[in-house]
Amino acid sequence: MKNYFAVVLLLTSLLFLGGVHAEPAKELEWDAMIPEDYRPDKILNQFGDINALDDNDPRAQKILEQLEAAWKVAPVVESLDGKRVKLPGFVVPIEGDGEKLSEFLLVPYYGACVHVPPPPANQTVYVKVPEGDAKIREAFDTVWVTGTLSAKTFDSDLANAGYQIEAEEVTPYE
Repeated sequence: MKNYFAVVLLLTSLLFLGGVHAEPAKELEWDAMIPEDYRPDKILNQFGDINALDDNDPRAQKILEQLEAAWKVAPVVESLDGKRVKLPGFVVPIEGDGEKLSEFLLVPYYGACVHVPPPPANQTVYVKVPEGDAKIREAFDTVWVTGTLSAKTFDSDLANAGYQIEAEEVTPYE
């Protein structure tokens, strides 16, 4: 009976200290973060064949403005709020010392947030690393982030994020 009590006490303390999680992290794909009924492509459809438009065409500028407005307020999948996830992506540094980061944006493709326009808010995740020690090899490094996903917005000069993750672990994507 003493051994049973010791095992229960050990498991309970590990749960509270973060050593063992009640819910395993679900590997998440970026498409799962977009509500099924969110269709910004309808903006493109109203202009016909956009490939025929010149960059200087006023209609091209109007399309870009409408897309950027739609992407800033892109809806999130509320059912993901509070889920432990493991998400791959590219790092866009926000706060750090050049070797370690405490804050960054995680995006689904290389160059996002640097090239205009940034990805939709539901394709941008603000990552906070509590220990402030995410070792990043370089800007736009590819990583796995494991932590609890929140359907909360975060605004920065680089992009609007529709989600946030309090990172438990940041590891190289290999």
